Amino acid sequence: MDLDFLPEHGEFRAEVRAWIEANYPAETRRKQEAGETLGKEDILAWHRKLHEKGWLAPSWPLEHGGTTWDPVRKYIFSEELARANTTQTAFGIGMIGPVIFTFGTPEQKARFMPGTRSGDIWWCQGYSEPGAGSDLAGLSTKAERFTGDDGKEYYLVNGQKTWTTQGQHADWGFFLVRTDPTAKKQEGITFLLIDMKTPGISVRPIKTVDGGYEINDVFLENVKVPVENRIHEENKGWSVAKFLLGHERTGIAGVARSKRGIERLREIAATASSDDGTSLIEDADFRRRIVELEIDLTALEYTELRTLAGEAHGKGPGPEASLLKIKGTEVGQRLTELTLEAAGHFGEPFYREFPPAGDNALPIGNGWDVKAAPVYFNTRKTSIFGGSNEIQRNIIAKAVLGL
Repeated sequence: MDLDFLPEHGEFRAEVRAWIEANYPAETRRKQEAGETLGKEDILAWHRKLHEKGWLAPSWPLEHGGTTWDPVRKYIFSEELARANTTQTAFGIGMIGPVIFTFGTPEQKARFMPGTRSGDIWWCQGYSEPGAGSDLAGLSTKAERFTGDDGKEYYLVNGQKTWTTQGQHADWGFFLVRTDPTAKKQEGITFLLIDMKTPGISVRPIKTVDGGYEINDVFLENVKVPVENRIHEENKGWSVAKFLLGHERTGIAGVARSKRGIERLREIAATASSDDGTSLIEDADFRRRIVELEIDLTALEYTELRTLAGEAHGKGPGPEASLLKIKGTEVGQRLTELTLEAAGHFGEPFYREFPPAGDNALPIGNGWDVKAAPVYFNTRKTSIFGGSNEIQRNIIAKAVLGL
């Protein structure tokens, strides 16, 4: 269902669709269709196209490169990106950008915002630790303040971060560190921007089950960080962290991508055979499960639209971001489960290292079947990252229900 409430919304959709068709990098598309891994430059090629057009970050303030689009236009844009199966942009656009233009000093905005927009600064997120995932406030990476030989103030950072997405590409990272070990957990945390080329930082890859490489361990050993790279006040980083997570969780909902995923599921089910030899889409039970999924996704879609409308009136993501995160990830996981079930044994031979031909090139679902297994396994993480769904339910119970 297209949410084109006004004629101009339909015109806008047509404009966006035509522009994506004309401007999406051909080499990036070729690699996607061949099942090849996209590199940093492939992602940046698309990032820079959007930046040049002025469409990179629609929800940012106009003075920082955003748009004046209403909530429906923003949503239409996300739908068209999903329809065209475009790749992501440089990591952190929807997270560190809002943090810097909300909490940053004028000097920090001038220093970091232009490069973040252009793609010259690729960010990574230093939140989770081996002993602090769902209980993020229990983090132990410490930062001790000292005066350097040059008379300037610095933090000396020591610790480890894990599950650091795209850390191997990052120029800078935004990190949560403990600056007051005697305070309550949430009250002794500081938010730092750290140059990933600083001596003492090492990045170690974590290979995923499908052979991919998108996450890392990051080790910090006596890393010297200027105090001027701190966002907001010392020991007040938890408020910044919560603000950032609100934006991240809203994005994790992934409604537009799930809508496109259901279309792909129907394509596969229309070709795959059920036990009696008919197409799987003719199976009443399987159709019912698709419809139930679509109903839940429609409800989530309107919840996301209400959130976008609130943001358009100056209301940032609140506790409703937790609801979007919970339901969005649950819908996404159910979708990948159904897709893998529809693909059946056709999804088994896929492995990232295999050539996209012969036994690894399969005849149904326009190629989406062979991606069903790796996407399924990768999607298992979504109910954990960005704050586990169990933690999100606690937030709703406390902040919304007052329990």
